[in-house]
Amino acid sequence: MKKILISFIVLITLSMNLFSQNRMTPELMWKFGRVSDIQLSPDKKTILYGTTYYNLTENKGNRDLFVIPVTGGTPVNLTNSPSGEYNGVWRPDGKKIAYLSSESGDSQLWEMNPDGSGKKQVSKVEGGINGFAYAPDMTHIFYLQDIKLDKNVTDMYPDLPKADARIIDDLLYRHWDSWSDYSYSHIILANYADGAVSGPQDIMKDQRFDSPLTPDGGLEQIAWSPDSKTIAYTCRKLNGKAEALSTNSDIYLFNVETNQTTNLTDGMLGYDQDPVFSPDGTKLTWSSMKTPGYESDKKRLMVYDFKAKTMTDLSENFPEGATNMRWSDDNKFIYFLSYTNATCQIFSADVAAKKIIQLTTGVHDYTELIADGKLMLGVQMSMSKPSEIYRLDALKGLTNEVQLTFTNKAILDNITLGRVEERWITTTDKKKMLVWVIYPPNFDKTKKYPTLLYCQGGPQSAVSQFFSYRWNFQMMAANDYIIVAPNRRGLPSFGQAWNDEIAQDYGGQNMLDYLSAIDSLAKEPFVNADKLGAVGASYGAYSVYWLAGNHNHRFKAFIAHCGMFNFESWYGTTEELWFANHDLGGPYWKSPQPKSYEFSPHKFVGKWDTPILVIHGGNDFRIPYTEGMQAFDAAQLQNIPSRFLFFPNATHFVSKPQDAVLWQREFFRWLDTYLK
Repeated sequence: MKKILISFIVLITLSMNLFSQNRMTPELMWKFGRVSDIQLSPDKKTILYGTTYYNLTENKGNRDLFVIPVTGGTPVNLTNSPSGEYNGVWRPDGKKIAYLSSESGDSQLWEMNPDGSGKKQVSKVEGGINGFAYAPDMTHIFYLQDIKLDKNVTDMYPDLPKADARIIDDLLYRHWDSWSDYSYSHIILANYADGAVSGPQDIMKDQRFDSPLTPDGGLEQIAWSPDSKTIAYTCRKLNGKAEALSTNSDIYLFNVETNQTTNLTDGMLGYDQDPVFSPDGTKLTWSSMKTPGYESDKKRLMVYDFKAKTMTDLSENFPEGATNMRWSDDNKFIYFLSYTNATCQIFSADVAAKKIIQLTTGVHDYTELIADGKLMLGVQMSMSKPSEIYRLDALKGLTNEVQLTFTNKAILDNITLGRVEERWITTTDKKKMLVWVIYPPNFDKTKKYPTLLYCQGGPQSAVSQFFSYRWNFQMMAANDYIIVAPNRRGLPSFGQAWNDEIAQDYGGQNMLDYLSAIDSLAKEPFVNADKLGAVGASYGAYSVYWLAGNHNHRFKAFIAHCGMFNFESWYGTTEELWFANHDLGGPYWKSPQPKSYEFSPHKFVGKWDTPILVIHGGNDFRIPYTEGMQAFDAAQLQNIPSRFLFFPNATHFVSKPQDAVLWQREFFRWLDTYLK
């Protein structure tokens, strides 16, 4: 078949000029193929997955579907339309592969043969669909659709069709990166027969709630029962001010035969999400956060037994949370992903014995998982390698990890990467902290290198073995910087107490942890202690702003991307107020005012004396761009060398290829100016 190709062979045909400098560049990094969303065929012989490639000139990406045998071999490219293909899954009988495509306009459900032939549009839903899943018996399908339920100005005043305004009476009128579109994501149940969808039924009819949760929830938050009679779904049935103040999502069970809905987790007031039925349908597992309003609480591994009507926390004696749960075929084990010591590994839980063991080790992160007790597949990445698919042998203690895809081999084989080192540094309170140190390619210990302190965002987000396409440590190292990336207080994978310690103490121990890390490395003979910089995004950018007024002349350059600068103005303009209430202790008008407000960077701005680059996106509603403006203005008015890099259409993240390359160029231009 002429569409057979291996992604790394495609890259080999690129001009070798791309590799002439033998180091990572922004332009080269945007040529990496991004592998994701692995799906196993019903006969367990073939893996379906997607790979996204970006075109820098056209400033956009496109995603195609591939298959590869579980035993390894040549990947087969099944799709290559300019519209891209998403949500690829096997039909339960294995005879078709289904996916979403906007080839005909709106995003619709398509099916094709497993070899990529016979592509056929299955759905014709007005306005398109956003996701779907077959019932195991293939009599039904559900799909996701945005349903408009609220009135906009034109609806309210039809005689003013050109009026451009919003009338707002309640909170959460904008979220992360978009204003309310007056619509809600609903689950639509439909009949399915012979490749046709009919008889749609909105199982959330007239409800002003979303499933999956916005903005980041996906199909992992909805599941069919094995008997095709129940849909378990995640929903936070709150709106307006209540939704802005609460993380209380629940697991709901919709009975296809009776149209009745039951709240399985009623009374559990934190996040409950990602339901997965056991193969025999007698149990359900999901992740559950206990603390209301705390979005970074431990994700407990819960199991509900439908026969005994009992609920069990399998992770009660396990220090970390659980994600990506998968049942074994015999219903006895649950496999899942969890962090440990700043890596993400595969674990198994014995349901009856409530015993959890770690199955994988290594300096890498697993980001996806398929497991049935005999076969195990995962998507693995590290700071030195983008995501690829691996097979693991569950019967041999998972000591044998076999790489199946080599999507970016042609690029990686022709560039030199820096060494990643694990160090354990003693903090000011005599605890041990894991710090990743990334060295430049061809590191020479007789030289002195400028060095960057990397400040992590979140704030509760591990500095694990992630391969970022913006905050890429190998990219920084390729520009001859040493990177110091500490897992300071407030990060997961070192126990819940370490993770929790940052709340309402933003300027406390975690800042001392940063300084302990950079001070320790500054003593090394290969570090130029007179050429230190600090960089970070989100909470990491807040950290940079705070350090700018408290660093005692350690640093010679700062870069802050989308950071909180003034806690009072930020509290009044952010959207998910449960986060602000938990981490700051409440609003600034609370009496007495929470101590956290003492840590607001704007209170230390009079001590700023170091060049700073401020970056912000215009559609960042988590930390509005006015925070960046305040920081830049403060630096300018004090005659501190400063620059404001503003992306009007970017969000909390910079995702467009050319914007991202510009970001990298300005990032290193600033550092090179003041540290080299």
